Amino acid sequence: MSLDNKPIYGGGCQCGAVRFRVEGALGQASICHCRMCQKAFGAFYAPLVAVQPGTLEWIRGEPTRFRSSNHVERGFCANCGTPLTYEALNEVALAIGAFDAPDEVRPTIQFGVERKLPYVDTLSQLPARVTLDDEEAAEMLASIESYQHPDHDTSKWPPKDRA
Repeated sequence: MSLDNKPIYGGGCQCGAVRFRVEGALGQASICHCRMCQKAFGAFYAPLVAVQPGTLEWIRGEPTRFRSSNHVERGFCANCGTPLTYEALNEVALAIGAFDAPDEVRPTIQFGVERKLPYVDTLSQLPARVTLDDEEAAEMLASIESYQHPDHDTSKWPPKDRA
């Protein structure tokens, strides 16, 4: 919380070149199934949350933007490709997965359901397993040195030893 009791949210891209801060309540959180969003996120759908005007600040870098239609620009990190924004008609929505605490941003509505992939509603019925239950994956994970930006602000990125 800020000094005036407004919530504060942070986030950014995978490599840390672009970071944002939102001070104040978030708008509507949604997932969009339209084909443009599927392609922009390279995923089944795009999880997005609207931000109120004047609450978003780019604290490190800024997204590169691609005009995906005559009405929409989409922001992403030019270094690592992380999708970050959907911008249309003076409104901005941020990618929920780019937040440091995405579990705090719960979608409440779905858009573009006419393009929803037919298996999306049954994904929770697929067999599931914990990553470390797979012996081969556990061995590989034990040797990983992550270059991904942590889920919190840093004064400098990347660390000196990886620059």
